[in-house]
Amino acid sequence: MDDEEIARTNLEHILKKEGYQVQTAANGLEALEKIRRGHFDLILTDLKMDRMDGIQLLEAAKQIAPQAAIMLFTGYATVDSAVEALLKGAVHYLSKPIKLDELRGTVRRLSEQKRLTRNLRGPVLCFSGPPGTGKTSIGQSIAEALERKFVRLSLAGLRDEAELRGHRRTYVGAMPGRIINEIRRLGVKNPVFMLDEIDKVGQGFKGDPASVLLEILDPEQNSHFLDHYLDVPFDLSGVMFIATANLVDYLPAPLLDRLEVIPFPGYSESEKQQIAKNYLIPRQLEHHGLAHLGIEFTERAILDIIRGYTREAGLRNLEREIATICRRLARICLKDQDACPTLIHEDLLDQLLGPRRFTHEVAEAQNRVGVTTGLVWTEFGGEIVFVEAAAMQGKKQLILTGSLGNVLQESAQTALSYIRSQAKKFNLDPDFFADKDIHIHIPAGSIPKDGPSAGLTIALALLSLLTGRPARLDVALSGELTLSGRILPVSGIREKLLAAQRAGVRRVILPQRNAVEVEGLEKEVKEGLEVVLVSEIDQALLDQVLLPA
Repeated sequence: MDDEEIARTNLEHILKKEGYQVQTAANGLEALEKIRRGHFDLILTDLKMDRMDGIQLLEAAKQIAPQAAIMLFTGYATVDSAVEALLKGAVHYLSKPIKLDELRGTVRRLSEQKRLTRNLRGPVLCFSGPPGTGKTSIGQSIAEALERKFVRLSLAGLRDEAELRGHRRTYVGAMPGRIINEIRRLGVKNPVFMLDEIDKVGQGFKGDPASVLLEILDPEQNSHFLDHYLDVPFDLSGVMFIATANLVDYLPAPLLDRLEVIPFPGYSESEKQQIAKNYLIPRQLEHHGLAHLGIEFTERAILDIIRGYTREAGLRNLEREIATICRRLARICLKDQDACPTLIHEDLLDQLLGPRRFTHEVAEAQNRVGVTTGLVWTEFGGEIVFVEAAAMQGKKQLILTGSLGNVLQESAQTALSYIRSQAKKFNLDPDFFADKDIHIHIPAGSIPKDGPSAGLTIALALLSLLTGRPARLDVALSGELTLSGRILPVSGIREKLLAAQRAGVRRVILPQRNAVEVEGLEKEVKEGLEVVLVSEIDQALLDQVLLPA
């Protein structure tokens, strides 16, 4: 704003050449009208103008657009006028004639400050997925993209809320909490702050750290976060918080309500192959000083490492095995560089990594009566489990072993009750349970198991036992069974299908109500699998899972 047309035109030309969008006004009233209609980051105004001077415009503009920075310039610069302008909210004061380099530098600096201090309150993200799927790496990339500093704080096993909120200064050895301490160390108030393993926060006699996280992660509260050591409110609203968790099921409901959960699924075999070929192998060759030797891995060798030496949803063990190969290659090269192989093929893996650790146990196992294959979802990704059922003379007892949780125990009881109530439908003796005990076992008894997706698997294991028909172990099931026979939907479909691929399963039985999720999956996730959707247990389902007696 300037009442001199030449001054306005010159300033507009200079600022547009710098890449800014510029509007001009000949007086304060015209300027106020434009401020009401549009959004402006910076307002430059002359101090002496007709009808409304710069100070009056400054006061009025602050009411209309408090987010805008206002800079004044005048040919009648005095100390008093400069002080008055700064006291009323101006960010800078220039005297005429304006030095163009000073103007460009000041506008650039104010624009940069505006960009850095802009408070965009987005959701608090929570990356949820198995280990090794890149949650921390994505957080670091977000910090790089935003040009902010990055800090990672592990919350695993945290039991003392003073670790986050600080100690009061009346205690010996008092210190600020880890949130304030990291911000002080970084020297900025708007870093990208990653709270790692938020699902493993403990609760002890020293308080509940999860309750402190409610205040830290709530945009409506963290602008006045109170650290006990500082004892004054501190504004955390400029910090971008990102949480990571393997399973969000363990988070308290009020805390989960403040998070925007983004699932990080496991990788398929083809994805692992491409990542290993393009990133993991070149990085490990460089770390071990082998990049100059032109060492290459064949596609089959990479696939055999994935299938025979790792069993995971992520990439950590895959990179660990590749690093082991590189270390052994480095040792060979130190002894005799001419003896170092430059092409790593599948026949060398036994020499470099030892015998295979994993096999396709489903494809290589024998079909048995009373043994079915189930799919489960754990914090480490999808896994397969075998459900075994046996009958013996007894007194109508249902025996459950395998370190089963309450939900799994109820699923087993529901499955047995459903089969007893529908005995005629399955051509069973209605009194088959009268003089028998039935034992249901899920191997690996030292590992606790629980979850709502094994009811269908247990029911088919019992039907296999009671009909004497062997169950096909290359058919995997997942679904919850109700007492009326309905099959309810389950979660973790992608991870379960990937687990089925790793184990050599050929057919997967899933609930009909998961059809939308199955259709939305990539082709490579379903490659080699026949996915069958069912809504209840009927003869067609039995024929797909059970072999003739």
